[in-house]
Amino acid sequence: MNESGRAASRTAVLVCQGRAAADGRAAPGRFADPVAVQLLRAAERTPVDEVRAGTPPQGWRARTTYESVRACAEVVVPRTVAIDEALRARVAGQLVILGAGLDTRAWRLRELARTDVWEVDHPASQRDKRARLADAAQAAGGPDGADRAAAGLPTMARSVRFTPVDFAVDDLGAALDTAGHDPSAPTTWLWEGVVPYLTRDTVRATLATLAARTAPGSSLIVNYQTPSAKAAAGRLLTRVLGSSITSGEPWRSLWRPQQMAALLAEYGMRVVSDDTLLALVHTIGGPARGRTSLQSGRVAVAESH
Repeated sequence: MNESGRAASRTAVLVCQGRAAADGRAAPGRFADPVAVQLLRAAERTPVDEVRAGTPPQGWRARTTYESVRACAEVVVPRTVAIDEALRARVAGQLVILGAGLDTRAWRLRELARTDVWEVDHPASQRDKRARLADAAQAAGGPDGADRAAAGLPTMARSVRFTPVDFAVDDLGAALDTAGHDPSAPTTWLWEGVVPYLTRDTVRATLATLAARTAPGSSLIVNYQTPSAKAAAGRLLTRVLGSSITSGEPWRSLWRPQQMAALLAEYGMRVVSDDTLLALVHTIGGPARGRTSLQSGRVAVAESH
């Protein structure tokens, strides 16, 4: 916990576990994330190893964690593939990742070699990530281990600028100004795994800030959730039972595709693609299993007018 009582995001850890569990095992040639496992603590790696080995643990708590990581891996693979490929097609000199969590793109995508990356997230989550990066660099060992730990893992991006922001109370535009973002240059905005956890007012306020800093040639990649009675019931049950890693982080806003397109249009962005994760699974040949989260999760790509 930080001084305000806010802890680093547990959802970010689960997503990182899902990517680590799927690395080298799903969508070969289109999905890979060898950095994810390096950001996990020893205890967090245990369920990842169990999922990769296909050996469910005994006991309901351990089994619940195992199933959460396994299910997350199925969701993050198509989501990551869609986002990575959209980024590669729209590489700009500036990439702003909103709610970055334990995102690894700046450390694994060679296409970002000429891109400055701003990672925007809650201060507590950023402190946690920077500590994990230092630990990963230290674990890499070698004669320069101390220097690498001080600097963190080497990045593929031209630069990474950590920008602490609490979306509910802080001025995002002011924070980006302080961090050196140039609103007159094209920017790729990435908003993954965040929108459902924000109120509609906060989503609108964030988009208004983006619109004011979006130059021609910019684009937005946004991951969001559509209404689903089955998904809502499942999340409510996990909150009541407290059996989910993310049970303390409820969804606050859901959007239908038409609503999202209209919302983005209000802020000068035209949607050029919007697909369900289930449809994306079919394009990469992965196991769909009809999971509810694959049917209600979507990735949309929009471009500035």
